[in-house]
Formats: sequence, C-alpha cells, structure tokens
Amino acid sequence: MLAIIDYGGGNMGSLLAALTRRGIDFSIVTDPTALAQADAAILPGDGAFEATMTALRTRGLDQPIAAMLARNQPFLGICVGMQVLFESSTEHGGATGFGFFPGVVERFGSDAPRVPHMGWNALEIVSTHPVLDNIDSGEYVYFLHSYRVPVGEGTIAASIHGERFAAVVARGNVIATQFHPEKSQHTGGKILDGFLRIVSAYTPPIQSHG
Repeated sequence: MLAIIDYGGGNMGSLLAALTRRGIDFSIVTDPTALAQADAAILPGDGAFEATMTALRTRGLDQPIAAMLARNQPFLGICVGMQVLFESSTEHGGATGFGFFPGVVERFGSDAPRVPHMGWNALEIVSTHPVLDNIDSGEYVYFLHSYRVPVGEGTIAASIHGERFAAVVARGNVIATQFHPEKSQHTGGKILDGFLRIVSAYTPPIQSHG
C-alpha cells in the first residue's frame, strides 16, 4: 500500500492528480496506525520546517516515518518533505529533523539572485540511481523554496541558484526532491515514474512472530 501522508500542511492536489493519471492505488493517511501498515509513502510539503515537524509529531506520524526510513522502505519526500529528512534547519531559530541524511538546511546566501527561489532550473546529474533512469543533465524542474541543502552525501542531482545545492537526494529506497515533481511536467513525471517502479519492485520483509 502506498500512503500519501496528510499532516495538514502539504498542498497535495497536484500530487494526487499526477498519481491518479497513472492509475496508481494509494491511500491518504492521517493517522500513525495506517501509516505503520503501509509498504511505501510519499511526504509532500509546503511551508516551514519546524511547523512540518511539529505537525508530524503532534499527529504521531513521526515514529512510523522514522521506522519506514530505518527499514529502507520506499519513501519519497517532496520540498519540505525532503528537508525534514536532514538533521536540522536554521529556519525560524532552528529545528530538528529525522536525521536520515547528514546536513543542515539553511537559507540561500547572498549569491542567490533572489529569495525565494521560484521557477524552472536545470538538473545536474551527480550520481546514478534508479529514480533518475531516463533523466539527463539539463532537464528542467520547478522549484519554490527559500532554504536549501548544500551538495553533499546522498546528493544524486544538483541545481544552481547563485550557488550549487542538492536537488535530489537518495539512499537506497529513500528518495527526496527539493523541487516539485508533480508540477515539473514531463521531467517530473519521469521522476514519479521512477519512484513508482521502486515501489512496485519492493518486497516487504517477512515479519517474525516469534
């Protein structure tokens, strides 16, 4: 079961439409029990890092997310849904994330031509990964953000907005994009298709009952 995590703060309309066009079976999940039963999940995000983490913790969704990450279940974080997978953010005085990827989310510096970064930018493929199959450097995707993660461990695609930053990160079946694939037309669709192939190929581990 593919869960779309609804924590009350993500704009999910475009994502749900993109998945529906692909004929994908999914469930919108708002409670931790249902999320714990999912084989895969997507965490869409709009807004602030701290507000997102607070909403997830208040609803009890943080623990099943952490468990999914630890089990390397297919997981896609989008925009703020990517940022919260890192250790922390300096936004609004600082907040702690899941720490799945090393690094700190910080506001664009003085090299950025404008903040927020809003619009289409080209991808630079840094490392191979199944989610990037059929994606070439130079393809454009749609961004809307004021905070970013520097290129580092886990970065498989980068982009430039005055400075080079992580556009796609991945470790195993856990993938995240700083841009919005559901709003990135053909290239974004290929990213979603790559993730859905990973979901289809995933075999849940056999649970031991003693």
